[in-house]
Amino acid sequence: MRKTLYIIGLSTFVFSCTSQQNVKKNTYKPKTPVSQAKPAVKTPVAETPRPKITNEHGVEFFTTNLADPAKNDNTASYGSIVSAKPIGYKVVKTYFPSIAQNFRQRYLILHYTALNDEKSLTALTQQGVSAHYLVNNTGDNEIYQLVDENKRSYHAGVSAWRNDKNLNDTSIGIEIVNTGYTTDATGKRTFAGFSDDQIKKVAALAKDIAVRYQIPATNVLAHSDIAPTRKQDPGPMFPWKKLYDEYQLGMWYDETAKQNFLTLAQADFSVRYIDPSFIFVVQTALQKFGYYLDLSGKWDDATKKTIEAFQYHFRPQNYDGIMDAETWAILQALNQKYPAK
Repeated sequence: MRKTLYIIGLSTFVFSCTSQQNVKKNTYKPKTPVSQAKPAVKTPVAETPRPKITNEHGVEFFTTNLADPAKNDNTASYGSIVSAKPIGYKVVKTYFPSIAQNFRQRYLILHYTALNDEKSLTALTQQGVSAHYLVNNTGDNEIYQLVDENKRSYHAGVSAWRNDKNLNDTSIGIEIVNTGYTTDATGKRTFAGFSDDQIKKVAALAKDIAVRYQIPATNVLAHSDIAPTRKQDPGPMFPWKKLYDEYQLGMWYDETAKQNFLTLAQADFSVRYIDPSFIFVVQTALQKFGYYLDLSGKWDDATKKTIEAFQYHFRPQNYDGIMDAETWAILQALNQKYPAK
């Protein structure tokens, strides 16, 4: 019995010692000679100098972009900086500007007034509609600014393009003095033309705005593009191709791509024109390009007006609102060139 107890006790003692040794082994840290640590030398991080805010007659301006223009995220401002003035406190711009911002101005919308010069000015300055700019037809070198670019003007109304709606919030509007259209006994519309002086003004103005705000080609639009069921302006006489060719503004299709689609389009229209499934495909293509349109599978009034608006912009030789092979080929060529992101 004593031997048994002795063996148990000895085993417990050995185990205990072993455990303690293991603990000591794991926690033991050899002492090292104490020496005065040298202070770490920090390499100063070079801060990107913040562009200066300019001050003219007590008004502050900031016109330098710090962000990525490819993302349309921009910090440049083209008007005075508007700041709060809380009583008893000072608002400082020590950390101005944050790069996490972008322009309100993402679209450029072109209109005609359907009025003469005098009536256009009255309507756009004294009534419930407006535009940022008005291009007159008086042959001078003046362009009238009516609304600050940093503010909303009431020019677009109920509107949509691709994923955006209510485009007054995100656009700059340019109105062009033009008498619009007349209608004959059959209902056919005849549109008034634009003078060369007006087109040069519009092009110079639009180019300046598009460059400053990095507005993409897909967002330079007609009023009829963003409201096709109720608007016709600036109509088929406005030279969109000229703006594209000579000023690199807006969208236009490639002729080769159109011709490539035309043969198939002619086959589609010879056998499938009244097929609801084909109409649905056409409506889907219009919607994909940017037009707000219900997919009814019918050549209904809304679809006809949308096709008409498309023709005003991209096929002005024929704007009857009927989807034919050439219009269908142009639409497909444009969707290929300007895919929705």
